[in-house]
Amino acid sequence: MSYDFELYDEDIQKTISFRKVEYERDVKRIHNWMMEEHVHPFWNLNVPFEKFCEHLKKALLDQHQTLYVGYLNDVAISYWEAYWVKGDVVEETYPSAPFDQGIHLLIGEKEFLGKGFSLPLLRAMIYFQFQELKIDKIIAEPDIRNDKMIHVFKKCGFTPIEPITLPDKTGLLMFCERNRFEKRWPNVQFHKEIK
Repeated sequence: MSYDFELYDEDIQKTISFRKVEYERDVKRIHNWMMEEHVHPFWNLNVPFEKFCEHLKKALLDQHQTLYVGYLNDVAISYWEAYWVKGDVVEETYPSAPFDQGIHLLIGEKEFLGKGFSLPLLRAMIYFQFQELKIDKIIAEPDIRNDKMIHVFKKCGFTPIEPITLPDKTGLLMFCERNRFEKRWPNVQFHKEIK
């Protein structure tokens, strides 16, 4: 199986990989994740399959974001949206820089919840995003009710800024600066392979 990014995380002794979403391969899996009880209150995409198909096709055509499925030891467990802040609704909520990028994520497979994988997965994705040297800041805007995810973002190195009003939710705007991230994780042994 070939990935867009892959690393071995010494902390959990597992390989974390990301691969761009392909419609035919991934649409059923991602739709199933959107229907899960721990996902749909925050994503609001627990819709009939045909409607989700339209949503995913539109999302894949959106040039300002890239969609990924995340894997743990070659098992698909998570969904990610890496997006450029410029051109996104969140751009209006703070004075953004031209290469700020944002991230949305979910862990879809229930058996992987509560096992300490959220932080390593998020850390690997942020590390992946920072491979683009133009990026100095990654933002997140988790639902303000999502205490668990906010906690994981903080542990990863994100700083809470302020609540923001978005079309579909009240989010907590959070920033992860490159320098802070690199200082926070100086000893993490990432063995990466970028394709």
